[in-house]
Amino acid sequence: MLDTLAAYSLPALIGYGLGSIPFGLLLTRFAGLGDIRNVGSGNIGATNVLRTGHKGLAALTLLLDGLKGTLAVVLGSFVAGGHSAEAGMIAGLAAFIGHIFPVWLGFKGGKGVATYIGVVAALAWPGALVFVCLWLAVAVALRYSSLAALVASAATPFALVALGWTNEGLAALIMSIFLFWKHSANISRLLKGEEPRIGAKS
Repeated sequence: MLDTLAAYSLPALIGYGLGSIPFGLLLTRFAGLGDIRNVGSGNIGATNVLRTGHKGLAALTLLLDGLKGTLAVVLGSFVAGGHSAEAGMIAGLAAFIGHIFPVWLGFKGGKGVATYIGVVAALAWPGALVFVCLWLAVAVALRYSSLAALVASAATPFALVALGWTNEGLAALIMSIFLFWKHSANISRLLKGEEPRIGAKS
């Protein structure tokens, strides 16, 4: 029991450490744009970075936030040896939690969409493909990033289970629950017709 706990502790710490790196905040500061938390929704993710009008920075934020989830799964699996599959999932979930609740920012982070995709891509790439395709379809049709993320995250766990990735589907479901919770304000604005569309500046 203690050996198993020890085997999973290091992947969890690695995952949380990687996930808690606030790339959106760091990139916008390095670009001389100030604190991204004072822009738009106050979120540190790519959608809010896009509201600064800097598409390149937004794309880089999206890429790095996704890659930290992927890297967490890979490193978590590597350091755990015989517990690699389970440790990868734990590291991925920890990275997702780290992005949402980074200790460096008083546990006030992003909403986790890009990191969600990165984690699922490493655990079961078909799930990431489902997520991205659904996100793009809704985003292009309706231009609501939040709605696109909600639809994609609602469908992805069930798609994974249907494709035979049961454990990975459960991990995705856990992340989806957190993602819906982090989007509660967006859901309220969507219902009121007040949600800003993709590309809208602050």
